[in-house]
Amino acid sequence: MPTLQDLRNDLQTFATLLERCERARVHGLPFDDLRNLARLYRVHAARLARLRERQDDPEAIRHLNALCVRAYSLLYAGGGADAGAHPSLWAQLPHVLARTWGAQAVAWMLLLVGLVVGGVLAWRDPEAIYAFVPASMGYSGDRLDALVASPAARAAFLAHGQRPASWNALFGSYLFTHNTRVGLLAFATGMLAGVPTVLLQLYNGILLGAFAAIFLHDPQPLPFLAWILPHAIPELTAITLCAAAGLLLGEAVAAPGRRGRRAALRDAINPALLLCGAAIPLLAVAALVESFVRESALDTRTRLLIAALMAVGLLGALLAVRRLARRYPVDTGWLRELSALGRSGSPGSGSAPRP
Repeated sequence: MPTLQDLRNDLQTFATLLERCERARVHGLPFDDLRNLARLYRVHAARLARLRERQDDPEAIRHLNALCVRAYSLLYAGGGADAGAHPSLWAQLPHVLARTWGAQAVAWMLLLVGLVVGGVLAWRDPEAIYAFVPASMGYSGDRLDALVASPAARAAFLAHGQRPASWNALFGSYLFTHNTRVGLLAFATGMLAGVPTVLLQLYNGILLGAFAAIFLHDPQPLPFLAWILPHAIPELTAITLCAAAGLLLGEAVAAPGRRGRRAALRDAINPALLLCGAAIPLLAVAALVESFVRESALDTRTRLLIAALMAVGLLGALLAVRRLARRYPVDTGWLRELSALGRSGSPGSGSAPRP
């Protein structure tokens, strides 16, 4: 038999959980708390029925009835007006970013592996640069020859010069279109078991590593870092998010598990689309920075400062997302099932709370 103190503790826990549940609109509580709320409701509904039979404590009956009415409206009425509301896709972004950290980590690892492989191969054999850097990027054989062989050509390539705003806008739109195409390709080809996505992400790293190897031969690499980092930080982050989205689709196709490929794809499509959608603003920022900052007369120190601000901003966004993800509404479909089970095992009609 529970003691009087146990009953008081349960009642206090019941009231506290109700307040938290109403404040979070039932979706924000952890699974264990919500399960405990359903259990406590059944216990106190039975206790309310016994108190009504004895009619020896009207104040306790009124207090307990009020608590049970509130719990009943949350558990059995679906949480009130917000029961049918579903968070928008963008409202789910913090949770998706936190939940898909594994795919993002793999995408970053592929990029870094490609970066190291491309850099090492190009460092040891300059001829490899011609195989890794395509002419379609605007670097013909003659231009690559000059960059590889001549420090003066590299210095001229990195020289700061002001461009007309109209030229910058046109260049930025081209960059945004090109980079978006690369990101969408990494995302869409994930349907082929993720293999093309892996190869594309590796190649992105190899291309970047080979190109960086040209300039890292110089004794002072800061001008090159100031040239590439301001736009590379948001651009690579965006492309990696798209690659992570492709990997989610690839996992659903290649390893769907017992639930089946169709169900796995249905579960993966929304997170994948959100990751890809989150990459679009970053691609826009990267295009603006590349066209208006890289193609400008800003000195090396200012460019490095912009790169540092980009890195700090992205790190701060990741930390904020991680914090928000802890408060993200969880799926409470199981709560309705639990409530149905509790209803079948709850006391008789005399135990139901009266509104």
